[in-house]
Amino acid sequence: MNKIITIYIENRPYEVEDGQTILEAARKCGYNIPTLCSWKKGKCSLASCRVCLVHVDGARGLVPACAYPISDKMHISINDPEAVIARRTSVELLLSNHYFDCKSCSKEGHCELLEVANIVGARPEEFIGEKSPVTIDKLSPGLLRDTSKCILCGRCIEACKDTQGLGILGFENRGFKTTVGPAQNRSFSEVPCIQCGQCTLVCPTGALMEHSSIDELDKAFKEKKLVIVQTAPAVRAAIGEEFGDKIGTTSTGKMVAALHRLGFYKVFDVNFAADLTIVEEATELIHRIKEGKKGPMITSCSPGWINYLEYYYPDLIDHVSSCKSPHTMMGAVIKSYYAEKHNIDPKNICVVSIMPCTAKKYEIHRPGEDVNGIKDVDIVLTTRELARVIKRSGINWKMLPNEEFDNDLIGEYTGAGVIFGVTGGVMEAAIRSAYYFLTGNELEPIEFKPVRGLEAIKTASVEINGQTFNFAVTSGMKNARRLLEEIRNNESKYDFIEVMGCPGGCINGGGQPFVNPLFLPNEEANILDTYRKKRAEVLYREDEGRAIRRSHLNPEIKKLYEDYFGEYGSEKAHKYLHTFYNAHREKYPKIKK
Repeated sequence: MNKIITIYIENRPYEVEDGQTILEAARKCGYNIPTLCSWKKGKCSLASCRVCLVHVDGARGLVPACAYPISDKMHISINDPEAVIARRTSVELLLSNHYFDCKSCSKEGHCELLEVANIVGARPEEFIGEKSPVTIDKLSPGLLRDTSKCILCGRCIEACKDTQGLGILGFENRGFKTTVGPAQNRSFSEVPCIQCGQCTLVCPTGALMEHSSIDELDKAFKEKKLVIVQTAPAVRAAIGEEFGDKIGTTSTGKMVAALHRLGFYKVFDVNFAADLTIVEEATELIHRIKEGKKGPMITSCSPGWINYLEYYYPDLIDHVSSCKSPHTMMGAVIKSYYAEKHNIDPKNICVVSIMPCTAKKYEIHRPGEDVNGIKDVDIVLTTRELARVIKRSGINWKMLPNEEFDNDLIGEYTGAGVIFGVTGGVMEAAIRSAYYFLTGNELEPIEFKPVRGLEAIKTASVEINGQTFNFAVTSGMKNARRLLEEIRNNESKYDFIEVMGCPGGCINGGGQPFVNPLFLPNEEANILDTYRKKRAEVLYREDEGRAIRRSHLNPEIKKLYEDYFGEYGSEKAHKYLHTFYNAHREKYPKIKK
């Protein structure tokens, strides 16, 4: 802990911890200084927007609160007339280069630029002139980049570098022609972007968003397809936030009710396929152990992580489970087993996945995500897109009852499937079943808490039949790199590793609701520190409330194998439930003209 010092804001004394910026300290003292470039809790590496300018006694001119450190006895004035005018002018200059197609912008209602403009009293018409050249990149299935909305804040650059350890985004050109994007203004589809969407979570405007698939959904309904929807576990932990529910509210029942009212033929839970993933993955792990295959084995549920693997660690592909991710497994089962049982032509089925992830939009187009030429999943919508579809339908979220998922052959799920949505959840679910497969006994206690939590890397050990097995869990590619380098250097001591592409797991996926205190007046002041934990608790509570909490005990999974796949890990199971990876993926394909 840093020493406590005294600062003065508008001549009022406040005791604060040293080592903070003015912006950080002011927030803890009850002052919200407007800002657009500050990324994470009051720190900023660029200080580019100049919206947080304040007066400090003794300083040479106004200073950016996001980058200026506090010191003992410092006197700060936020309401200094010169500072007030300067902040307003900074925003007006940003507005002068902005294209105000707000009603068609997916960020409507969450646009920080417009909110801050309102706070500082900025006048959009104050500066009128030529606008910077515009690039609109729609080539990537997961992400959309629209520089007409970019304010050059640099947040996305820092997020890509800090969160994932990548450098996909940067400033291009100079002066009036400056843009933010991949090198040489390439498309996201032409660079080693993993499609995680973490950049969309920090973008203050609509310059970076998911590539919307709502039109595809509308087309499927129009064509009278049997549109079947499935939802990932992390969606229920966050969808309510889009309708004013506090972060940490369980929304499973209302979400299902909304989906029923939207007219989907069936509403299924991806958790069924999460259980399916576990029995296949655990079987794969056991086979590797018994065959003495060089470890560790690594999970394969996160498409962002798989993209990263193919781009940056192709030499480690043999370590990764060949299991498809749960939602594509589910799609394969719907279009095979379910279709056969109900005498439905799979070509007439449209499978829609509601995902917390933008990388899932890319995943469904990967080679190996189809069987007999029929795609496993046809459309992916993010949590945010689902909210937009619900809102446009006129459904009143607050008045929705709690309803159950459809239980038709593939509707049952266990608590183990639910926790897939949080970092450590796949590992915990796998251990619950792998222990049984190896010993014939159930793991007790069922909660395997060493792999829970939001630490960068978590490790644990379990003794099974007199042999100690070591496990590791990580999320975010910057953290994963440490474990991958150990494997590459033959230094890894682990038998099984879980990797999730987004920090915290799917609860913090790039398609989840935005968490910004500016738009969350009823949340506690430290919500940026706690929101991931609150969302995780939703999933752990649901796990605890399920009658069955181990994937291998799911009766519908057992019946699926009895009726269709035969044994775990069978040839037929591999045909429908497993995939392959590309060790020769090109990082920088030629720019398409």
